[in-house]
Amino acid sequence: MNLLRRAVRTLTGQVTEDLGIDLGTANTLVYVQGKGIVLREPSVVAVDTETGAVLAVGEDAKRMLGRTPSTIKAIRPLKDGVIADYDQTEAMLRHFIKGGTKRRFAWKRVVVGIPSGITEVERRAVIEASRRAGANEAYIIEEPMAAAIGAGLPITDATGSMVVDIGGGTTEVAIISLAGIVNAKSIRVAGDEIDEAIANYVRRSYNLFVGDRTAERAKLEIGSAYPLEQELTFEVRGRDLVSGLPRAALLSSEDLRLAIQEQLTAIVEAVKLTLETAPPELSADIIHRGIYLAGGGALLRGLDRLIQEETGIPVYIANDPLSCVVIGTGRVMEEIRSNPRLRKVLVQASLD
Repeated sequence: MNLLRRAVRTLTGQVTEDLGIDLGTANTLVYVQGKGIVLREPSVVAVDTETGAVLAVGEDAKRMLGRTPSTIKAIRPLKDGVIADYDQTEAMLRHFIKGGTKRRFAWKRVVVGIPSGITEVERRAVIEASRRAGANEAYIIEEPMAAAIGAGLPITDATGSMVVDIGGGTTEVAIISLAGIVNAKSIRVAGDEIDEAIANYVRRSYNLFVGDRTAERAKLEIGSAYPLEQELTFEVRGRDLVSGLPRAALLSSEDLRLAIQEQLTAIVEAVKLTLETAPPELSADIIHRGIYLAGGGALLRGLDRLIQEETGIPVYIANDPLSCVVIGTGRVMEEIRSNPRLRKVLVQASLD
């Protein structure tokens, strides 16, 4: 096989590229072996509704959300961390894989991060979409495990590590020891639900209809999970539900905490439930080591303090929480041959 690979490279000029992919509901990141993170794009596809042709992918497509004519539809092909539109996910993956390598490839191996709570059918859909997008070998790794590796936690040691990965579609809570997930909780409450809760609050309280992107901007600008020393304000613009005319309203960070209280409670409860069922020895390790937050949701102001007050355990935000999962997939891909214990983190091998 090695001779065959060398022959193919000689004859065609193709090269082998190994990729790690964080296939997220909100964003997709690609890690190339030896290069690091080479692509970070929104998980959005713009499609011509008449021909079905893909017009734009990633950032270009996201700019079209809420602004397209009837002949163009901008969609997010993943929902709650799983594939909602198989064909568009495949098209998006093909675009991102090509964008990540910038050259022709031969045997390409891909490791994709997935939520821990998805079904076997959903797992196989991710693998098959990766294969059809150009990967000869496709593997999957559960996102909390990848996030823990990306955060630098000692997942192969006989000690307990706890990670809370808050993405766009799911929140993944896991306790990890000896390269295995000992206890985990996955809930479909995360960034998207927080954005939706903000939009609903503005509609109820201000009779103002705002889009998802406006709600997301408000979250990023003034969102918080814990009272701030100096509360913030942000002006949102939308359509008045009474007059139908454009109008603006001024939101405060207190407004947003009230708007997302239900979602924050769900995340905190998932953390508590995971801790309550942990083996006592691992609980002792976590008290000493603390809880690590990853994913875009980790950047919500005061979330670490809220969880720390509710659990009594130190909470830390991982370095570069947005990239933890894709860094984890890349490290597994690069180190799996030299560290056989990492093979345990791959939950399913490639399809035949």
